Formats: sequence, C-alpha cells, structure tokens
Amino acid sequence: MTPSKSFAISISRQLGAGGSFVGQQLAGKLNIFFADRDILRYAANRLSTFEENLESREERLLSFWHSLLKTLPQKDVITVPSVASALEYTDQELFDAEAEIIKKIVHDHPAVILGRCGHYILRHEPNHISIFLHADKEFRINRIQKLYNLQNDEATKMVEKSDKERAAYCKTFTHIEWMNASNYDLSIDTSKVTLEQAVELILQYIQLHS
Repeated sequence: MTPSKSFAISISRQLGAGGSFVGQQLAGKLNIFFADRDILRYAANRLSTFEENLESREERLLSFWHSLLKTLPQKDVITVPSVASALEYTDQELFDAEAEIIKKIVHDHPAVILGRCGHYILRHEPNHISIFLHADKEFRINRIQKLYNLQNDEATKMVEKSDKERAAYCKTFTHIEWMNASNYDLSIDTSKVTLEQAVELILQYIQLHS
C-alpha cells in the first residue's frame, strides 16, 4: 500500500495501552510521519511560547491549574514562571492551535497522529482511519509500573488521573464520549493481544480499507 498525501491514522488511547509504541511501529512500517511531540513543538511556536509551558496542559483542562492557583499566594504565582506561562493561553486557544497543526500535517503528507482528539479533528478527511487502543486497568497499571519504575499505588493514581483528564478533555471539545467505540473505525484491547499483534491488525484493516 502506498498511502496518499492526505492519508492519516489517528490513535486515541488509554494510558498504558501502548499507543505510542503502536503508533511509531505503524509509521515505520508504512514509511509515514509519526506526529506526537512535533504537534506540541509546532503549537508552542504558533503561540510564541516554550514547549515546556504547554506540555503540562496536553489533553487536560485548565481547571487543574485553577485548582493549583487557589493553593498558592498571589506573590508565589507571579514568581513561578512555569505556572504563569501555562496559564497564558486558554484551553480553546491551545486546542485550536493543535487542531490546525494536525490538519496541516495530514494535508502535507501521510501521517500517524497520536492523541489530541485527532479522531474528531480529522473526522471529515476521506482517507482517515481512527483507532482506539484500550486495555484492562490492571494490565495498564502493570505496564506503567514497568515503564516508569513506579510503585503500584503511584501507577494506579497515574492511570486513573489520565483516564479522567482525557475523558473530560475529549468531552469538552468534541461533545462525544472518549471511550465510546462507535466513535472509531477500529477498537483494540491490547491486554488481549500483544502490541505487535495490534500493529498487524491495524495494517490488515488498512489493506481492507484501501
């Protein structure tokens, strides 16, 4: 298969379900662009700020920072540049910047887009395939423990927090449920198959779709 210029695969994923690994493997096997950190870098450039100022707000809402600010004296907010910079742009401004960049990437060349509501942003693209990767909670916790060398309780909190934040982020900007399989072309439980098998399943689906 030779992907067309506007061909795109969007991968939505639960934390610990292997989205980054699967996305990179797909991009490599198809010889197309893998877009993850690049989106953040381009968005930072578009908004005239630094990557690290936006990283903490990726796929989560500003309410987290509002809660943080309530715990800090005003003088501390002023003297902590990372907090002030993170609050410089609204959720909508950041989402719009990343959406515009995702569309431009796909229009410039075939690509795999990781997260950031790519399934919704690219929903009208004729050569777009949307994938959702999910897995049993215990499987994801165990994988996160190994990946980041965390204790079980730390990994559990990380997984639960990510699920909550990504669901709220998706609902806010797309008005659809993040984990509803009907919103995707293909949904795979990566606790039932290996990540390598998940890649092969997606490649087979692409062949059927082409």
